[in-house]
Amino acid sequence: MEQYIEEFALLVAVNEDDNAHFDYEMEELRNLTEALQVEVVGEVTQNLPRIHPTTYVGKGKLDEIKRMYEAVEANLIITNDELSPSQIRNLEEELQCKIIDRTMLILDIFARRAQTHEARMQVELAQLQYFLPRLVGLRSSLSRQGGGTGGGFQNKGAGETKLELDRRVIEDQIAKLNRNLRHAEEQRQTQRKRRNRSGMPVVSIVGYTNAGKSTLMNQLLTSIYGEEAKEVFEKDMLFATLDTSVRKVELQNNRKFILTDTVGFVSKLPHHLVKAFRSTLEEAREADLLLHVVDVSHEEYRYMIDVTNETLLDVGVEDIPTILVYNKADATSMPYPYVQDNEIWMSAKEGKGLEQLLQLMNRYIFADYEIETVTVPYDRGDLVSLLNEEAHVIETEYEEDGTQLTIEWSSRLKEQFQQALQNA
Repeated sequence: MEQYIEEFALLVAVNEDDNAHFDYEMEELRNLTEALQVEVVGEVTQNLPRIHPTTYVGKGKLDEIKRMYEAVEANLIITNDELSPSQIRNLEEELQCKIIDRTMLILDIFARRAQTHEARMQVELAQLQYFLPRLVGLRSSLSRQGGGTGGGFQNKGAGETKLELDRRVIEDQIAKLNRNLRHAEEQRQTQRKRRNRSGMPVVSIVGYTNAGKSTLMNQLLTSIYGEEAKEVFEKDMLFATLDTSVRKVELQNNRKFILTDTVGFVSKLPHHLVKAFRSTLEEAREADLLLHVVDVSHEEYRYMIDVTNETLLDVGVEDIPTILVYNKADATSMPYPYVQDNEIWMSAKEGKGLEQLLQLMNRYIFADYEIETVTVPYDRGDLVSLLNEEAHVIETEYEEDGTQLTIEWSSRLKEQFQQALQNA
């Protein structure tokens, strides 16, 4: 059984240029730390116009950090910002203790949450890309570590053993991971093309971590298929879901769409991590509609919306119709379910608002659906099967020149049908 040492963290943060969201960032840092079962025993903050380039905090603040570190009996310092290699080295020399920055913390959480082979590869790639320029500074830190938190130091394939390898070996591993992830991406693109050929619209669920994305997906599936619906993992914890879940959903009238869930976002999400998960997040880029899930009960929900939108732009997700799903309305004084334009206030946990959300989604993803009558030659039974499978067949009649069907279909299916008819 793996042994974990008990860890007590002193949080250190710079409020740079009077950041309006600083208090929330600190709350988030505490939550991230506790997500790794590390106890927060104290905090030291400093207001500065800009982060100190060599020591993160001002030189005079280092003595206060030393005193606090000893007073609260911490064995770990966690900073609220990503540190440069020289900042890590300088802080370790000054403070003589283990230093972990916010990026390393998030990487470690992702490493522990990753379930699939692809997700584990994505996290390991991000870890190695982060560690590579920091090898010199981190070596001294490793000598003081007996285990515990530290950017995946306890995770197989991405811990201390790798940092002991030379740069060339790490670069080779990065190259190997990139090749494997490109292969996984090619497979994903093939699957997307197959889905696109089917003519089914794609709805992608996005949002801040712990906003209720997986709960919403599960509730939508249950409302349509009942309790036997295959559910995705959900839990009230940060980054509960890292792996993209893809489900085919069939509504009444043979209307079908693809529903995908994506990894949650957080402020100051590490660049390497966003880059590593880019192929996964492309599910959102290829979507016909986004469900942007927001924890409306949180006082900083507007900031969470901004962070999510900025991250989506970073991976090329833009100009896609979006429904803002203000979730957890049950924890507010706002009446719900309530719909206004492209916004809905609801409670995924209670299942209240699902019907209204589906109606709103219908307006977007089935807006191009129309009712038409087509005649299919009797020797093209394949096309009759296609329409019965993919369209809503309202009426079927057998005429002299072929099977006449009155159908409701999408423009994509119509185009697919016409091409198949011409290629006969």
